[in-house]
Amino acid sequence: MDFKDYTVEKFAELTASDAPAPGGGSVAALTGALGAALAEMVANLTVGKEKYAEVDEEMQRLSEEGAAIRRDLINAIRKDSASFTAYMTALRMPKNTEEEKALRREAMQSGLKEAAEVPLEIAECAEKIFPIAELAVKHGNKNAVTDGLISAMIARTAVLAALLNVKINLDSIRDEAFVTEMTGRVKALEENAIAKEKEILAACKVSESMAGRSNLQ
Repeated sequence: MDFKDYTVEKFAELTASDAPAPGGGSVAALTGALGAALAEMVANLTVGKEKYAEVDEEMQRLSEEGAAIRRDLINAIRKDSASFTAYMTALRMPKNTEEEKALRREAMQSGLKEAAEVPLEIAECAEKIFPIAELAVKHGNKNAVTDGLISAMIARTAVLAALLNVKINLDSIRDEAFVTEMTGRVKALEENAIAKEKEILAACKVSESMAGRSNLQ
């Protein structure tokens, strides 16, 4: 059964169990999907409202973009779990002869690369949430502005969470060129996610007041 077809309760129970999947990458994908859904919701609460007629087309596009990101991230849940399974399969390969050991090492390295590439794709997909979250906050239905803010916060979490899985796999990969390239992409995604969340939150009075109260505590 595909993880995306699980109930929320069943997915959470399986995540909490000793089963190897779903793990952090899959949870990052699901988290990102919910962030995209929130921005999409703000758009849908804005479309068709006379008060927001000037941004109606923009909100329709936002809704479509949010739906596409949400679907991609939901589908990534299974993909992430499958990539981890490939590495686990390599670990169980025989290692009785030098040839078997070499084949096993090669399969493990291939599995590790896939296990790094998939969460990177999740992070890159979750990063696409920031532009729609920003539009939701700036031009969407003001009664749902906090949902747009939460969308941005969730996007940051999804990006950074997925990247943690990239990093831990890179530590065991011997291909230096691959590691160097991936490390650069990770760094850029991290910096952008942190910056975009701050920028979106700073542009809204609601989040400014929350930050002010937090500083007093």
